[in-house]
Order: sequence, then C-alpha cells, then structure tokens
Amino acid sequence: MIFNLGLLGFFKYYNFFAHSWVEAFRSIGYEMNPWTLKVILPVGISFYTFQSISYSMDIYRNKIVPTRNFLAFATFVSFFPQLVAGPIERAANMLPQMIKKREFKYAQAVEGIKLMIWGLFKKIAIADSLAPAVNDIFKNYEHYSGGTLIMGALFFSFQIYADFSGYTDIARGTAKLFGFELMLNFNFPYMSRSIGEFWRKWHISLSTWFRDYLYIPIGGSKVNKWKGIRNVFVIFLVSGFWHGANWTYIAWGGIHAMLFIPSFVMGTNRKDVEDVISETKRFFSLKEMGQIVLTFCLVTMAWIFFRADSIENAVHFIGRMFTHPSFSFAEHWKTNEMMAINMKGILAVLNLGVYYYLFKRNLLNSKWIWFFLLVELLFLGSTRNAVDFIYFQF
Repeated sequence: MIFNLGLLGFFKYYNFFAHSWVEAFRSIGYEMNPWTLKVILPVGISFYTFQSISYSMDIYRNKIVPTRNFLAFATFVSFFPQLVAGPIERAANMLPQMIKKREFKYAQAVEGIKLMIWGLFKKIAIADSLAPAVNDIFKNYEHYSGGTLIMGALFFSFQIYADFSGYTDIARGTAKLFGFELMLNFNFPYMSRSIGEFWRKWHISLSTWFRDYLYIPIGGSKVNKWKGIRNVFVIFLVSGFWHGANWTYIAWGGIHAMLFIPSFVMGTNRKDVEDVISETKRFFSLKEMGQIVLTFCLVTMAWIFFRADSIENAVHFIGRMFTHPSFSFAEHWKTNEMMAINMKGILAVLNLGVYYYLFKRNLLNSKWIWFFLLVELLFLGSTRNAVDFIYFQF
C-alpha cells in the first residue's frame, strides 16, 4: 500500500501539496520558495495503481490467490485498451481471462466493433462537437449572460459523459477483439432519479472500488449516523481528490457528498435500484421525470466546479448564471461555423435520448440501426481539430 500510494502521491500530488503549503504560509505573511517537480506524469498512473492495490487487498482478504504467472499479472496491470482511462478492473475478473486459452469468436468480435463504433460516435460527434462552445464559455464566462452560461454548463455535462463513456466503449470493444470482457462502466447515469442512483451508474468501476476498498473498511453504513455521514464525506472527498490535484475536484466531491447525505440519513439512498425504462417498462411517470430533471440539474451544477480552473471562477460562474439571466442566440452563435458546431452537438445529444430508449427496449439488434449510427458518425462527427479525451489527465 505504501509503495503503490507513494508512487501515486509523489508523481501526481507532490506539487499540489507543496503549493498549498506555500499558500497557507503566505496567508499569514510568510514567504517560502518551494521545491517542485518538473516531471511528466506517468500515463495511466491512477488506474494501474488502483488495480495493483485491489490485487494486493484481495490477496490479503483471501478473496484470490497470488498468480505465479508474471506475464498475466503484468498484462492485467497494464492492459492497454483501458490503461489510460479505465474502467478500473479487478484481478478476480481479468486474471482468469489472462491465463486461459482464448480463441477468436465472431459474435464477440462483432459486438466489440459495435461498441467501438458507438464509442467513436459519442466522442467525435457529441463530445468534440460540444468542446469548442464549452471551452469558449468557460474561458470567457465574464462576457456572457446567464442564459449562455447555463447552456455552457449543460453542454459540458453531455460532453464529459460522451467523452468518458465513449472511451470506455472503445476500450471494452477493443478488449472484445482480443477475447477479453471488461466491466460495464456507465449505465445511462443521466437517467438517474437520485444522486445515489447516479453514482451507481456513473464511473461504476471507480465508485465500486471506493466502496469495497475504502468505504466498507472504515465502517460503511454499519455504524451510527454521525460516523456514517463522516464515511460518506471521506469517500466523496477522496473520489474528488483522485481526479486531480486541484481544489476544484475536492469541492466537486464535497458537493456530491452534501447532495447524497439527505437520502443517506433518511435511508432512501438504495431506493431506485431498477432502471426507469426497461424491456417491461416502456415509459416513466411524471414524478420520475421530475426526479430525473432535478438530479441532472444538481449534477450539472456540480460539474461547473469540476470544469472551472478554480473554485473562485466556479462561484463567479454560478453567480453570473443567476444575476444575469438573459439569453441571446446572437450572443454565442456569432459565426456560421460556431452555429454549425452547436447544432451538431445538440443533434448528437438528442441522439443519446433515442439510443437510451431503443437500448432499454431491447430494440438495438437491427443491423440497420448500427449502420445509421455509423452514417451519423461520419456526417456529424467532422471537426477541424482533434480533442483529447478529458480523462486522459487523470
């Protein structure tokens, strides 16, 4: 644990703590000259560190036995499709797949290609189309009205989902081509009726990792209410800190903790365990629609802290949303190019809703639907500049 967390802390968080230490002393009038690192962060360090820790912990708890196949272990830790942005895999799932003989399966490969196509569509047609507008609004928020800022926050909500889940789909699809099955990492989180349900559907591999290796070991919910609330704050704050060495991520985690606490105290955090739409349930009720909209709005507000450069900027961004509530289409759709980018993004986002309904109704078996998605990928996904995956920085 010391070795794994030591590497992660040294490379990812040393400068953060050094600068925070300096700022703390500067606030009382004492100047310091810190020694900081000028190194490149190792690729995927957060993901393979957490996988190594889970391997060690599962052995310690006698859940798995140590493998004597070093190649299988090294491949599990550094499996290239999911190395950079997950999902965070468990040895119990991956090591048996590494060791056994694998054979090419046509059906599995077809499923993998479909996942890759859908992931590319979400990344290129949705995330990359929304990125120019999001970057412009968050960079120049002081010059825009509240209506445009709301639009920017909504765009970022869809951008980060399409970007991150798009990568996961590509990673899972690529793994299938090699005969490996990676865990599901997203289950339509924006169709959640509560914050608790959102975290059961968003970045599932990370939330379950913190549950199994942090939340439960410190007591989980099997303690009194005050310690339970403490445990909730611990897991959300650490989750925010895991995303990066910036106070904005910690604030984002703290906001989610505060949003989650009411349902935790009332014991309703495990209430919404079944999907709002399924093969047997065609539509959701007005009450469920209201819950989905409210949850999405709360999550979107928290995303502002995640996306902003500083907590101060996030607070000013939100303040301007409510103090300058006007909206003008001419304000942001300044050029034909920007208008085209925004329209592509909006059309692509609407497509997510259609896809969710078709998927939950088990209507995605038709080859024509996948052909339709591929055509959309080609026509909607054309952008001048490539945009890096957001989670590459974590």
